[in-house]
Amino acid sequence: MAYTNQSQMNITDGLQYQGLLGLVLFSTVTTVPCCVFLFINGTMLFTLRSKPVFRETSRHILLYNLLLADTVVLVQSQALYLLSVCRIRLTYPVCGVLIMLTSLTTSISPLTLVLMSLERYVAVCYPLRHATIITIRNTEVAIIVVWAFSSLNVLTKVVLLLQFPLEDQQMKDFCGKESMLLDPVSDLYEKAFTYFLFVSAGVAVICSYIGVMVAARSASTDKASARKARNTLLLHLVQLGLSLLSTIHNFLLFSISKSLDRVKIVRIQIVIYLCIIILPRCLSSLIYGIRDQIIRPVLMYNLCCHWRRSPFLSHITTKDKSGKTII
Repeated sequence: MAYTNQSQMNITDGLQYQGLLGLVLFSTVTTVPCCVFLFINGTMLFTLRSKPVFRETSRHILLYNLLLADTVVLVQSQALYLLSVCRIRLTYPVCGVLIMLTSLTTSISPLTLVLMSLERYVAVCYPLRHATIITIRNTEVAIIVVWAFSSLNVLTKVVLLLQFPLEDQQMKDFCGKESMLLDPVSDLYEKAFTYFLFVSAGVAVICSYIGVMVAARSASTDKASARKARNTLLLHLVQLGLSLLSTIHNFLLFSISKSLDRVKIVRIQIVIYLCIIILPRCLSSLIYGIRDQIIRPVLMYNLCCHWRRSPFLSHITTKDKSGKTII
């Protein structure tokens, strides 16, 4: 926890050193991309609930769950970043609520990626049984299990925190995940859960990828479907890797802060923050908004706030599997 607090102090001291103009400038550099990504994610979430074809397809339901978790993490991360930049210290209860909410949604993302990978695996390897295995009911049950598992993790962290008495409710450091690891047991549990979560998720995605690769060699497998599923699983693996990088964000800052001056630290910190905290939370919208032939026209239509209605309706007409026109 010490290296995290020290890195945060270096960053905020560096911003204060540059004055109010520097504070506003560096806050804007992160807030503007965050707002753009929030708009894209929000539009994507609206899109996935706007048409029956999206609400009745398992992979779109899973995508909605992933985007919802990523959007919450995006808002929480930017809020904590701005609080740190403005040198605002919260009380332990308020910070605890924010961190636990972030912890809940952060663990949901890799677990949902696992479900999406398994769905693609079943679609390619068991196409005739896909409709009976991947049903709306089973998908909803799987999502409930994911949220329950993540909630159990949060509950465990809360129990560990309650065992550590606090004489002063006011935090002396900035609000962050490491600031709430008040004893060695909490720190050990956090590391163990993170390792278990990402190793398990990585193994599941890699095994799904291998299964799709093996199935693609079969003469009875749809080659185009297998190739698309393989590329999707590779993207899931990249997303999982970026999520893992976000867990070592503070360690990277600490390593950098030992050899560079404060101004350079702030600039590098902003780049790292944008690349491994902000950007991955919008990656799902960008990936599926571009690759999914059903989502793309509706998403573009909504992103343009229903402007230029004629071009979208006349040149891009999308139908679902039953032949009904979506837009």
